[in-house]
Amino acid sequence: MGPGTLHLTDPPKHVAIIMDGNGRWAAKQGLPRIAGHERGTDNIRRITEASAELGIEYLTLWAFSTENWRRPMEEVAGIMRLLGEALDRETIELHRQGAQLRHIGSLEGLAPDLRRSVEGAVELTKNNTRLILTLAFDYGGRQELIQAIQAIARSGVDPEDIDEEMVARNLFTTDLPDPDLVIRTSGERRMSNFLIWQAAYAELHFCPVFWPDFGPEHLREAIEDYARRERRFGHISAEAAAELIGHRGPA
Repeated sequence: MGPGTLHLTDPPKHVAIIMDGNGRWAAKQGLPRIAGHERGTDNIRRITEASAELGIEYLTLWAFSTENWRRPMEEVAGIMRLLGEALDRETIELHRQGAQLRHIGSLEGLAPDLRRSVEGAVELTKNNTRLILTLAFDYGGRQELIQAIQAIARSGVDPEDIDEEMVARNLFTTDLPDPDLVIRTSGERRMSNFLIWQAAYAELHFCPVFWPDFGPEHLREAIEDYARRERRFGHISAEAAAELIGHRGPA
Protein backbone atom coordinates (compact mmCIF):
# COMPACT_ATOMS: atom_id res chain seq x y z
CA MET A 1 0.00 0.00 0.00
CA GLY A 2 1.54 3.31 -1.03
CA PRO A 3 1.99 6.24 1.35
CA GLY A 4 -0.92 8.15 -0.17
CA THR A 5 -3.45 5.33 -0.27
CA LEU A 6 -5.62 3.68 2.33
CA HIS A 7 -8.09 0.85 1.88
CA LEU A 8 -10.75 1.75 4.42
CA THR A 9 -12.48 -1.58 4.87
CA ASP A 10 -13.16 -0.84 8.55
CA PRO A 11 -12.69 2.87 9.36
CA PRO A 12 -13.32 4.11 12.90
CA LYS A 13 -17.01 4.71 13.35
CA HIS A 14 -16.57 7.73 15.62
CA VAL A 15 -13.63 10.14 15.48
CA ALA A 16 -13.31 12.95 18.02
CA ILE A 17 -10.84 15.80 17.55
CA ILE A 18 -9.39 18.27 20.03
CA MET A 19 -8.85 21.22 17.69
CA ASP A 20 -5.77 22.71 19.37
CA GLY A 21 -3.16 25.26 18.31
CA ASN A 22 -5.11 28.13 16.76
CA GLY A 23 -3.40 30.77 18.88
CA ARG A 24 0.07 29.35 18.38
CA TRP A 25 -0.53 29.11 14.64
CA ALA A 26 -1.41 32.81 14.60
CA ALA A 27 1.65 33.75 16.68
CA LYS A 28 3.88 31.82 14.29
CA GLN A 29 2.40 33.82 11.41
CA GLY A 30 2.81 37.11 13.28
CA LEU A 31 -0.98 37.52 13.45
CA PRO A 32 -3.38 38.23 16.33
CA ARG A 33 -4.79 35.15 18.07
CA ILE A 34 -8.27 35.70 16.65
CA ALA A 35 -6.85 35.21 13.15
CA GLY A 36 -5.88 31.70 14.21
CA HIS A 37 -9.39 31.00 15.46
CA GLU A 38 -10.79 32.31 12.18
CA ARG A 39 -8.51 30.05 10.16
CA GLY A 40 -9.35 27.15 12.46
CA THR A 41 -13.09 27.72 12.00
CA ASP A 42 -12.63 27.71 8.22
CA ASN A 43 -10.86 24.34 8.53
CA ILE A 44 -13.92 22.62 9.97
CA ARG A 45 -15.60 22.30 6.58
CA ARG A 46 -12.73 20.48 4.84
CA ILE A 47 -12.24 18.04 7.74
CA THR A 48 -15.99 17.39 7.89
CA GLU A 49 -16.07 16.68 4.15
CA ALA A 50 -12.97 14.48 4.35
CA SER A 51 -14.48 12.51 7.26
CA ALA A 52 -17.63 11.76 5.28
CA GLU A 53 -15.57 10.68 2.27
CA LEU A 54 -13.50 8.34 4.45
CA GLY A 55 -16.62 6.61 5.76
CA ILE A 56 -16.57 8.06 9.27
CA GLU A 57 -20.13 8.09 10.61
CA TYR A 58 -19.65 10.31 13.67
CA LEU A 59 -17.31 13.29 13.99
CA THR A 60 -17.04 15.24 17.24
CA LEU A 61 -15.07 18.50 17.33
CA TRP A 62 -14.11 20.28 20.55
CA ALA A 63 -14.38 23.96 19.79
CA PHE A 64 -14.63 25.66 23.20
CA SER A 65 -14.08 24.29 26.68
CA THR A 66 -15.58 25.35 29.98
CA GLU A 67 -12.11 26.63 30.91
CA ASN A 68 -11.88 28.82 27.79
CA TRP A 69 -14.12 31.43 29.41
CA ARG A 70 -11.04 32.47 31.40
CA ARG A 71 -9.31 33.73 28.25
CA PRO A 72 -9.16 37.48 27.54
CA MET A 73 -12.61 38.97 27.02
CA GLU A 74 -11.84 40.19 23.50
CA GLU A 75 -10.68 36.73 22.44
CA VAL A 76 -13.83 35.07 23.81
CA ALA A 77 -15.99 37.68 22.08
CA GLY A 78 -14.16 37.01 18.83
CA ILE A 79 -14.72 33.26 19.14
CA MET A 80 -18.44 33.82 19.72
CA ARG A 81 -18.61 36.05 16.66
CA LEU A 82 -16.85 33.40 14.56
CA LEU A 83 -19.26 30.72 15.78
CA GLY A 84 -22.24 32.82 14.72
CA GLU A 85 -20.72 33.61 11.33
CA ALA A 86 -19.83 29.95 10.73
CA LEU A 87 -23.36 28.82 11.55
CA ASP A 88 -24.83 31.42 9.20
CA ARG A 89 -22.39 30.47 6.44
CA GLU A 90 -22.14 26.70 6.77
CA THR A 91 -25.45 25.33 8.05
CA ILE A 92 -27.19 25.22 4.67
CA GLU A 93 -24.17 23.55 3.06
CA LEU A 94 -23.94 21.00 5.88
CA HIS A 95 -27.62 20.30 5.40
CA ARG A 96 -27.15 19.91 1.64
CA GLN A 97 -24.29 17.48 2.22
CA GLY A 98 -26.46 15.33 4.51
CA ALA A 99 -24.68 16.17 7.77
CA GLN A 100 -26.60 16.27 11.02
CA LEU A 101 -25.36 18.92 13.45
CA ARG A 102 -25.51 18.33 17.18
CA HIS A 103 -24.25 20.23 20.21
CA ILE A 104 -22.90 18.95 23.52
CA GLY A 105 -22.10 21.21 26.43
CA SER A 106 -24.01 24.25 27.64
CA LEU A 107 -25.73 26.99 25.68
CA GLU A 108 -26.44 29.07 28.79
CA GLY A 109 -23.44 31.36 28.32
CA LEU A 110 -24.29 32.28 24.73
CA ALA A 111 -26.10 35.42 23.67
CA PRO A 112 -29.78 34.70 22.89
CA ASP A 113 -29.39 35.21 19.14
CA LEU A 114 -26.38 32.90 18.99
CA ARG A 115 -28.17 30.27 21.04
CA ARG A 116 -31.11 30.43 18.63
CA SER A 117 -28.71 29.99 15.70
CA VAL A 118 -27.26 26.83 17.26
CA GLU A 119 -30.70 25.44 18.04
CA GLY A 120 -31.93 26.32 14.55
CA ALA A 121 -29.01 24.53 12.88
CA VAL A 122 -29.61 21.45 15.03
CA GLU A 123 -33.33 21.48 14.19
CA LEU A 124 -32.78 21.96 10.45
CA THR A 125 -30.37 19.05 10.10
CA LYS A 126 -31.87 16.63 12.63
CA ASN A 127 -33.02 14.07 10.04
CA ASN A 128 -29.74 13.87 8.09
CA THR A 129 -27.75 10.66 8.38
CA ARG A 130 -24.64 10.83 6.16
CA LEU A 131 -22.48 12.19 8.99
CA ILE A 132 -23.30 13.10 12.58
CA LEU A 133 -21.24 16.22 13.33
CA THR A 134 -21.20 17.06 17.03
CA LEU A 135 -19.82 20.38 18.16
CA ALA A 136 -18.56 20.40 21.75
CA PHE A 137 -18.95 24.04 22.76
CA ASP A 138 -18.76 25.26 26.37
CA TYR A 139 -18.03 21.62 27.14
CA GLY A 140 -16.02 20.01 29.93
CA GLY A 141 -15.87 16.33 30.81
CA ARG A 142 -15.93 16.79 34.58
CA GLN A 143 -18.88 19.16 34.40
CA GLU A 144 -20.68 16.63 32.21
CA LEU A 145 -20.13 13.90 34.81
CA ILE A 146 -21.29 16.18 37.63
CA GLN A 147 -24.51 16.93 35.76
CA ALA A 148 -25.04 13.23 35.07
CA ILE A 149 -24.55 12.37 38.77
CA GLN A 150 -26.94 15.16 39.78
CA ALA A 151 -29.58 13.87 37.36
CA ILE A 152 -29.25 10.34 38.72
CA ALA A 153 -29.45 11.58 42.32
CA ARG A 154 -32.61 13.59 41.53
CA SER A 155 -34.24 10.49 40.08
CA GLY A 156 -34.14 8.83 43.50
CA VAL A 157 -32.50 5.65 42.23
CA ASP A 158 -31.00 3.25 44.77
CA PRO A 159 -27.19 3.77 44.78
CA GLU A 160 -26.72 0.01 44.34
CA ASP A 161 -28.63 0.17 41.05
CA ILE A 162 -26.28 2.73 39.47
CA ASP A 163 -24.21 1.14 36.72
CA GLU A 164 -22.26 2.19 33.64
CA GLU A 165 -25.33 2.10 31.42
CA MET A 166 -27.21 4.46 33.72
CA VAL A 167 -24.32 6.93 33.82
CA ALA A 168 -23.98 6.81 30.03
CA ARG A 169 -27.70 7.52 29.58
CA ASN A 170 -27.33 10.75 31.54
CA LEU A 171 -24.36 12.12 29.61
CA PHE A 172 -24.65 14.69 26.81
CA THR A 173 -23.66 11.91 24.40
CA THR A 174 -26.43 9.53 25.45
CA ASP A 175 -27.32 8.51 21.88
CA LEU A 176 -23.81 8.64 20.41
CA PRO A 177 -21.38 5.72 20.29
CA ASP A 178 -18.16 6.11 22.25
CA PRO A 179 -15.29 7.47 20.14
CA ASP A 180 -13.00 4.89 18.58
CA LEU A 181 -10.26 7.41 17.87
CA VAL A 182 -9.40 10.70 19.57
CA ILE A 183 -7.05 13.04 17.70
CA ARG A 184 -5.35 16.04 19.29
CA THR A 185 -3.57 18.54 17.09
CA SER A 186 -0.68 20.91 18.00
CA GLY A 187 1.60 18.26 19.55
CA GLU A 188 0.12 18.39 23.06
CA ARG A 189 -0.26 14.92 24.59
CA ARG A 190 -3.15 15.08 27.02
CA MET A 191 -6.94 14.82 27.01
CA SER A 192 -7.57 18.07 28.90
CA ASN A 193 -11.01 17.11 30.26
CA PHE A 194 -12.44 15.96 26.90
CA LEU A 195 -14.89 13.02 26.81
CA ILE A 196 -13.21 11.54 29.88
CA TRP A 197 -15.91 8.88 30.34
CA GLN A 198 -16.59 8.13 26.69
CA ALA A 199 -12.94 7.92 25.61
CA ALA A 200 -11.91 5.41 28.28
CA TYR A 201 -11.00 2.82 25.60
CA ALA A 202 -10.44 5.11 22.62
CA GLU A 203 -7.22 5.00 20.65
CA LEU A 204 -5.29 8.27 20.92
CA HIS A 205 -3.39 10.00 18.14
CA PHE A 206 -1.33 13.13 18.77
CA CYS A 207 -0.51 15.17 15.68
CA PRO A 208 2.20 17.88 15.84
CA VAL A 209 0.38 20.07 13.30
CA PHE A 210 -1.61 23.08 14.53
CA TRP A 211 -5.35 22.77 13.84
CA PRO A 212 -5.51 25.44 11.08
CA ASP A 213 -2.99 23.38 9.07
CA PHE A 214 -4.53 19.98 9.88
CA GLY A 215 -5.74 18.69 6.53
CA PRO A 216 -7.34 15.57 5.06
CA GLU A 217 -3.89 14.01 4.66
CA HIS A 218 -3.30 14.27 8.42
CA LEU A 219 -6.71 12.78 9.13
CA ARG A 220 -5.84 9.92 6.80
CA GLU A 221 -2.53 9.39 8.59
CA ALA A 222 -4.34 9.23 11.94
CA ILE A 223 -6.75 6.61 10.57
CA GLU A 224 -3.86 4.62 9.11
CA ASP A 225 -2.26 4.67 12.56
CA TYR A 226 -5.55 3.55 14.09
CA ALA A 227 -5.90 0.72 11.56
CA ARG A 228 -2.52 -0.71 12.60
CA ARG A 229 -3.56 -1.06 16.23
CA GLU A 230 -5.34 -3.91 17.96
CA ARG A 231 -8.09 -2.70 20.27
CA ARG A 232 -8.23 -5.02 23.30
CA PHE A 233 -10.58 -3.19 25.71
CA GLY A 234 -8.64 -4.51 28.69
CA HIS A 235 -8.29 -8.07 27.33
CA ILE A 236 -5.14 -9.71 26.03
CA SER A 237 -4.48 -9.97 22.31
CA ALA A 238 -5.43 -13.03 20.29
CA GLU A 239 -1.73 -13.77 19.77
CA ALA A 240 -1.02 -13.57 23.49
CA ALA A 241 -3.99 -15.83 24.26
CA ALA A 242 -2.78 -18.42 21.74
CA GLU A 243 0.72 -18.28 23.20
CA LEU A 244 -0.66 -18.71 26.70
CA ILE A 245 -2.69 -21.75 25.65
CA GLY A 246 0.36 -23.19 23.91
CA HIS A 247 2.48 -22.86 27.04
CA ARG A 248 -0.11 -24.73 29.08
CA GLY A 249 0.19 -27.75 26.83
CA PRO A 250 -2.39 -30.53 26.51
CA ALA A 251 -4.82 -31.14 29.34
